[in-house]
Amino acid sequence: MASVASLTRTGRSAVSRNLPARAFTTSLSARSDSLFVHRDTDYNNPDIPFEFDAENLKMAKEIIARYPPQYKKAAVMPILDLGQRQNKGWTSISVMNAVAKLLEMPKMRVYEVATFYTMYNREPVGKYFVQLCTTTPCKLGGCGSDIIQKTIEEKLGVHGGESTKDGKFTYIEVECLGACSNAPMMQINDDFYEDLTPESTVKILDALSKGERPKPGPQSKRYKSENSAGLTTLTGKPYGPGEFCQPEFQ
Repeated sequence: MASVASLTRTGRSAVSRNLPARAFTTSLSARSDSLFVHRDTDYNNPDIPFEFDAENLKMAKEIIARYPPQYKKAAVMPILDLGQRQNKGWTSISVMNAVAKLLEMPKMRVYEVATFYTMYNREPVGKYFVQLCTTTPCKLGGCGSDIIQKTIEEKLGVHGGESTKDGKFTYIEVECLGACSNAPMMQINDDFYEDLTPESTVKILDALSKGERPKPGPQSKRYKSENSAGLTTLTGKPYGPGEFCQPEFQ
């Protein structure tokens, strides 16, 4: 009987060899379109005016001045961020066009940046943009991000990618936000909230609903990223200059 290897060399197909054909999977084009393809809508089209206000224009010029004149287009990312912040947290086609005009670069080059990085929101978001990390460390850390996910959805009445009816909150699930030792955690606007429990998550969302700003960082009693079980090293007073050296080596 011929081996599979020899049959493969003859070029015979999997079907002709009565072997199971390999399955191919593709992502849905609709999901891809929403991220990378612009289609004019009543709230996002080039006819909607956008200009940097005086404060952001001053800041933009300060950023641009950090680069050689011939390379000022390198400032595209921080300038896009300025535009997004002024535009209530999202980057419209008009914001991108304004950035291209300011940096004197082709619009397509700005579109390429804005559609590549997930930090630029292509759709309007709420006043509080809740990003829950659901990567492996957060899935396993503490009570687990699955429980926090359920807590957020029940509290806000939305699922991932949706906004509340009052426009206050937009909730999405994201990949690693870089606070693995403080899992589970979420980012809301520019703040990290770590060591979450269902109780602390609800407390944070309630405070934001009232217009308050909860204290960012670990919601447990630990300081920053120190061992949650208590310090095992560096428990004493640090030595000062010259104290480490023994007299015979001084």
